[in-house]
Amino acid sequence: MRADETSDAVPRWPWAGRPWLIDAFVVVLVAGPAFAPLPFAEMRPSSPLAYALVLSPALALPFRRRWPRTVLAVCVAAWAAALTLGTLSPGGAVAMVVATYGVAHRTPRRSSIIATAAAVVAVLSTGVIVSLVSGMDTRVLQVALSLSLAGAVGDAARSRRAYVEAVVERARRAEETRESEARRRVTEERLRIARDLHDAVAHRISVISLNAGVATSMLETRPDRAREALATIRTASRDVLGEIGTMMSVLRAPDDAPVRIQPGLARVPEIVESVRVAGWDVVVRDEIGTDAEAAGIPLGVDIVAYRVVQEGLTNALKHGTTRRAHVLLRRDGDELEIVVTNPVERVPGVGDRDLPPSGFGLVGLRERVDAVRGTLDAGLAPGGYRLAARLPLPARPGAPAGGPAPAARSPESSPERAS
Repeated sequence: MRADETSDAVPRWPWAGRPWLIDAFVVVLVAGPAFAPLPFAEMRPSSPLAYALVLSPALALPFRRRWPRTVLAVCVAAWAAALTLGTLSPGGAVAMVVATYGVAHRTPRRSSIIATAAAVVAVLSTGVIVSLVSGMDTRVLQVALSLSLAGAVGDAARSRRAYVEAVVERARRAEETRESEARRRVTEERLRIARDLHDAVAHRISVISLNAGVATSMLETRPDRAREALATIRTASRDVLGEIGTMMSVLRAPDDAPVRIQPGLARVPEIVESVRVAGWDVVVRDEIGTDAEAAGIPLGVDIVAYRVVQEGLTNALKHGTTRRAHVLLRRDGDELEIVVTNPVERVPGVGDRDLPPSGFGLVGLRERVDAVRGTLDAGLAPGGYRLAARLPLPARPGAPAGGPAPAARSPESSPERAS
């Protein structure tokens, strides 16, 4: 909250921001009765020493903000000394009230209670002793009650100040938290867009590149095969343009627009077929089927499983050398296991460090898998390059945890089995 907003919203007192005005008023209020023609003789100083004792609190009070307890002790001592000399100082009583308020307002509650109680005890004991010795009406009860009331008011003011400071601090932290939360959401949205764009484009671009090579090499020897590759390129390019257009429309849509349906395991055969058209031998071992709802697979896990298969086949198209790949989909207890492997020919003199590094596709895929609390492994294995993900599934009703998976369909009956 800015200072100009505070000044516009809250009316300010004339002396706000001018403490010297308050000090001047207190000094006049304390020193004035010493020179006023009061009707009671005991209230008028009778000696120079009494004058000095009556006026000394006026000199100490301006320092009450820095040394509140010390100023209170000086005021009480000066009032008690003047009373022992036979002078009941109204200005000294006012000084003690102001000093007590300052102690309660500027020190912790425990310290202010102790200081106020000590001042009240000192006033009462001095007044009672002077009253018993001289018979003067010292009016100590009124002074003691005034000090107690000043301490209570000062404590209330301190509590209110602390409450206001806490509210302002919470508002400041809420503003900082809101800004950091907005930055975090922007970052997450940027990463989500990057993942979706990669998933929508990378696989089809790989298919287009591979089929372009096939069409170029077979244009003269096998024109029919070249035409088939060009048809695949045309279909893939149309699909990728449609995906980009759909993504742009989603990004430009209002916040309350319906969410675009993400692909799931039901579209795995489409990816497999696009790779087979490019001349790859893809073997699919599907033990769960493509009906994710019937298999008890949540929507989020279904989408991530599709992306694992997509990324695995995309990497095989980019870096594979044997034009073969294997896809495994099965349920292992309460986990969905997806494994995509493709053989990698070993070239003499080429080590593991010379293999293509993990790109943004695997980075985005790890983020997707982490979002559903799964695990992802990628790297060389005895059978070649292996991309494996294990995604947690809800326990099936009536089945023990870690129980056997449903019976696998025979490879011959699987529609995704490579011919």
